[in-house]
Amino acid sequence: MENTNRVMQSYGRCCASPSFFNDFYTTFLASSPAVRVKFSQSDMEAQKHLLRAGILNLVLFARGMPDTKLRALGKTHSREGFDIHPKLYDFWLESLLLTVRQHDSKLDQQDLLAWSEVLGKGIDIIKSQY
Repeated sequence: MENTNRVMQSYGRCCASPSFFNDFYTTFLASSPAVRVKFSQSDMEAQKHLLRAGILNLVLFARGMPDTKLRALGKTHSREGFDIHPKLYDFWLESLLLTVRQHDSKLDQQDLLAWSEVLGKGIDIIKSQY
């Protein structure tokens, strides 16, 4: 629970920054040509809202919420859906951590480890649906 609290506090500080979500997508889209292709036709304003909800769902799962929403997300992102290869989630998490570093002025190493651990659990569920 301590790690999910760390992430929620850090995430709150990030969300207070008006450019957090834009900066995330700038970093994420630059992380791989495969990522850019997947988002070439996306409504980026809608994506920012989905990102906000997605991070929250990952934290809630780590806090004990059932994995129903993450499994559903995994199915829509599977081979039969958007075909988001599991490797792309590694780019996603790396880009998110880089953006968190830029926007959370109180971030320390424990917070960063908490982000990786907390989100990693849910990302593994999503990847497993591929």
